[in-house]
Formats: sequence, structure tokens, C-alpha cells
Amino acid sequence: MKNTKKSLWLIAPLLLAGLLIAADHIDAPAVEGGSSDITDFYVFQAADPDNLVFTVNVQGLLSPTATGMATFDEQTLIEFNIDNNGDNVEDLVIQAIPRDGTMYFFGPISPMETGLNSTIMTEAASGAVTITPYGSSAITASNDGMSFFAGPRDDPFFMDFAKYSDIIMGNATGFDNPGTDTFAGTNVMSVVVEVPKSMLGESGSINTWVESKTKQ
Repeated sequence: MKNTKKSLWLIAPLLLAGLLIAADHIDAPAVEGGSSDITDFYVFQAADPDNLVFTVNVQGLLSPTATGMATFDEQTLIEFNIDNNGDNVEDLVIQAIPRDGTMYFFGPISPMETGLNSTIMTEAASGAVTITPYGSSAITASNDGMSFFAGPRDDPFFMDFAKYSDIIMGNATGFDNPGTDTFAGTNVMSVVVEVPKSMLGESGSINTWVESKTKQ
């Protein structure tokens, strides 16, 4: 990992702040279909109420055949950003990057710089997990109170895009119940990290967002 420590990473288009769920399917043409295309970001309390789970999904709309061939790009850094003082600037980051079939995690740690550029904080290695192959049982790993996963998952997001288009065009006034799940049968590549709340600051609340960044 030493050869990446001083590298510059630049942001790809992204998501939203807040302790919630955000989604961004199909509407980021600069990265659509690429390994850095973020589809969803989920943050929620873990089964252990003292922990939070951060989940980002990339490479949306993968068919089963495409999922079997999908990999995480070793030139793409996933960075979870955590603002714990309300100024909308990241105070902590958790970074994830793949190498040779393993996803490596760094942080939570104060970043060397904020904003569009990032340096991988190799001195803050927190854990690693073997990337789960498609069709296999989930492989997880734990270290120092944190837990990790990386690999393909069924896309959990529900959206009826056909009905949405009808509403936008004025041909319908609302969604059907039940609607049609546009993402049924498709998969995503997921990166998941569970973190003790005690590692995220003492404010009791956070703003959070996720970025994918490409090595320059």
C-alpha cells in the first residue's frame, strides 16, 4: 500500500448529507456504467445500538451474468465522510480500496485534506476483508470493534421508473400500489462497514456523505 499513500484522488459525482438513505440511479452520465458510479448510500443503527452501519452501492443495474464478471476497480477509492460539528466539512473519513481480491479499510481518521482531493491514510489501517465472489455466502471480517464486507448484493432499492416517467410527463397523477420494481433481478457491488459510535465523535449527531474518487 505504500505506493498509494501520497497519491491524489479526485471526486466523482455524489450524494447527500444526513443520517438517512440516499439514492442516485441512472442519472449521473459522467460515470454511469462505470466502477465509480454510486447508486445508493445507507446509514443506519446496527443490531448493536452502540454501532452505526455505513453502506455504499456502486455499479448499479448489473444482470446476474454481468455480476459474475464485476469487480471493484483498484483505481477507485470509496470515501465515507463524517461531519460531527455541523459545518458540512468532513472531520473524519473512512476509506476503502481494493487490492488483489481484498478490500482494505482505513479510519475513521481526520483527513489530510478536505474536499475534492484525498490521500489514502495508510497509517490508519482498520481492517480488511476478502471480496465475496458472486453466488457465495457473505464473507465478513472484524477488527477493533469494526466489521467489514465487500461484494455483490441484490439491489435493495425500489423504484418504478416507468410510472415515475408517466408522472413527470403528466400522463399519471401518482404511483401504483403495488408498483413495478425497475431494479428487480439486478445487483450492485456493495461496501459495508460497521463502526462504534464512540469512534465518530462526541456530538451525538453527524452529517455524512460518500464519494468515489479516481486516482490521478
